[in-house]
Parts: sequence; structure tokens; C-alpha cells
Amino acid sequence: MQQVTIHAAKTHLSRLIEAALAGEEIIIANGSRPVVRLVPVSQGKFKLGLLKDKLTGPGPDFLAPMDGDDLALWEGGG
Repeated sequence: MQQVTIHAAKTHLSRLIEAALAGEEIIIANGSRPVVRLVPVSQGKFKLGLLKDKLTGPGPDFLAPMDGDDLALWEGGG
């Protein structure tokens, strides 16, 4: 654990961020009183194919022409 004052944190912010990203615990203190902890933000990972193998059957053909009743509903008819 590394504890630094606010002034030192402002002066060495880039170095402190690198240390926090490397897993080091950084405490920023106001004088000798700890006030905040510098921690990395967890990065969510985007995963393609999240529902792969969970959906069954062929999907709808979005390029196929609509039948007359469905088309009327989309165009505001009843």
C-alpha cells in the first residue's frame, strides 16, 4: 500500500495511475488522514455470440416481403 498526500498525487498522477493499474493500492491523504483510494475501473468485455447456441430454429427472413395484413399494420392501417 502506498499513501501519498493530495499535493504529491497531483504532481505524480500519471505514475500513481500506472501503479494502481498494476494492482498496487494507492491511498490519497489530506495531510496524514486518508481520504480516497485510487483503484482501476473494471473494464467490461464485449462478447460476440453471447446467445450462440441458445436460440433455436431459423431466424426471421427480414428481407422477405411482408404479407398484406402485416404490411397494413406497419403502415398504420387496421
